[in-house]
Amino acid sequence: MAGTANRKSGRRKSGRRTSSRRWSQRVTRESDALDLERGVFSGRDPKRIAASLKRSAERSLRRKSSPYRSALSMLTFYINRAGKNLPDARRKTLRQAKTELRKQFGRG
Repeated sequence: MAGTANRKSGRRKSGRRTSSRRWSQRVTRESDALDLERGVFSGRDPKRIAASLKRSAERSLRRKSSPYRSALSMLTFYINRAGKNLPDARRKTLRQAKTELRKQFGRG
């Protein structure tokens, strides 16, 4: 019985590694949240990142929520998916973009 459980978990782990990378890519591409500009998260200026997200959220016909909520969700999703692999400097820039996004939407 113990051997069966190990085999099952072994199968799941190898399948999960492959699908987890593709999962976040698929969510970003096919999400009903936003149509993002290419390279939006790779910029160094938090104001430009926030402005791009705001523009994308306001133009999107696929989003199901308010533009502010969709933009903030996409930024948070990106930060969370990068996890430990996100360098501190990038994380700081993206957190500043969150603050800037709030300002641009008049919420902070």
